[in-house]
Amino acid sequence: MQKPTLPKGTRDFGPEQMRKRLFIFDTIRQTFQRFGFQPIETPSLENLSTLTGKYGEEGDQLLFKILNSGDFAAGITELDLASGSKKLTPKIAEKGLRYDLTVPFARYVVMNRNSLTLPFKRYQMQPVWRADRPQKGRYREFYQCDADVVGTDSLLCEAEIVLMIHEVFRNLNIQDFTLKINNRKILAGIAEVIGAPGQEGTLSVAIDKLDKIGKEKVLNELRERGFSDETTARMEPLFLFGSSDPNQTLDQLKSWLSASDTARQGIAELEETLQLVNQYGLSDSTVEIDPTLARGLSYYTGAIFEVKANGVSIGSVSGGGRYDNLTGAFGMPGLSGVGISFGVDRIYDVMEELNLFPADAGQGTQVLIIPFDAEARSVALPVLRQLRTAAIAAEMYPDLSKVKKMLDYANAKNIPFVVLIGSEEVQTGVLSLKNMLTGEQLKVTTDELIQRLG
Repeated sequence: MQKPTLPKGTRDFGPEQMRKRLFIFDTIRQTFQRFGFQPIETPSLENLSTLTGKYGEEGDQLLFKILNSGDFAAGITELDLASGSKKLTPKIAEKGLRYDLTVPFARYVVMNRNSLTLPFKRYQMQPVWRADRPQKGRYREFYQCDADVVGTDSLLCEAEIVLMIHEVFRNLNIQDFTLKINNRKILAGIAEVIGAPGQEGTLSVAIDKLDKIGKEKVLNELRERGFSDETTARMEPLFLFGSSDPNQTLDQLKSWLSASDTARQGIAELEETLQLVNQYGLSDSTVEIDPTLARGLSYYTGAIFEVKANGVSIGSVSGGGRYDNLTGAFGMPGLSGVGISFGVDRIYDVMEELNLFPADAGQGTQVLIIPFDAEARSVALPVLRQLRTAAIAAEMYPDLSKVKKMLDYANAKNIPFVVLIGSEEVQTGVLSLKNMLTGEQLKVTTDELIQRLG
């Protein structure tokens, strides 16, 4: 007999977990809607030609490829096998599971460009897949909740992302978090200042690992990729930023990167974004400017964001940024966009670890009706209908069983109230309502029951 197992990096979610997850989804969705975003969905599968080349070399290695249907190896020659996996893959796999929601969104925009009103604001809440090494807070299948705006260069969009992040996490009761912001133009300016112009992509990929592998290993990786000792020595100021005051960090950046026009533009964009946030009136901002924040995805060109919950050993719970030409890969150049992604699975882990879920998060059945016999059931069914009509989550125990068994069922499902219907209730039409938490029991009419539970 085969023992049932799950692929590594994937999980089942039972009812209690799903109630909590839906609480997170609903909180994020409501925020997206308040900010004017509209929902879309895209397929789980994309053509590999759509996905490859958008995430950098390391990202491409994490794509799940799907073997062609039928005899996928038909026509493969010894020469094909000897040519290596990069050349072989397109011949046996034309499709892959989506790596994120942003690239499929760019593809969607291009395919639907004639019917979209720009700027187009969309949100999307779907699973993505990455062939990563599973570990705490890192899964191979996980949900992302994305919100993007395309068709405008306005930094008001970046400011709105800052505001949405604060609203989402505060509504989830995650109060202790840090929103780090940087700008890829600043990273490009750093590359110029240290004597490696045009190498900001390589620089970003390495710096993105700073909090995981440390300064020395980052510098070693850069040396392995052709950066000289003199060049890496000029990076030293990058590792000296430590102030949580955005204005102080901006002043340091202006001083260090004054020779780079590109960096000055990135600094000015950060300044304007924070000015718009202040004009909106955000209180108790958790924003920090972090010049070491790189986010390795190669399509970012402007602002980049990353959120970490403090006090837990879990990676970033949200991230995003500005991309100026992601749609260009699909034949529609020059369409700028900016977006943010919330990682539901990591947010869930944070809230579990910090015990932040409200007691009634995603409460299921609110009241269970317990009929003692068939005659009681004929009374119970109309009551059940009235409860549901009043939008009260209600169910009736399906079997005529012992009362203790039915009460145990209510306790096991954390149902807070039960309605007991025996011969007395059938004769009088008055119901017995029991509070399963306190044990209190009282007589109520159906109207009174609805009033109490509604």
